[in-house]
Amino acid sequence: MSKYDALWMYFHDRTEPQIKLSFAKIKKIAGIELDHSFLSYKRELLRYGYTVSKISLKNQYVIFNRIE
Repeated sequence: MSKYDALWMYFHDRTEPQIKLSFAKIKKIAGIELDHSFLSYKRELLRYGYTVSKISLKNQYVIFNRIE
């Protein structure tokens, strides 16, 4: 079980080609704040058909792209 499972489940039924989530929205979905470990855990997202394409620390958002 991953600490980001709630976030990954958010992507389970999604079909959008790109999803942009603010850090605040991710905290609301996942119940935890993003931290440095997200860089390691993001590989788990591949199982749900998405990948992380950009993380903006300055503007506090993450862009996820659907895998074709």
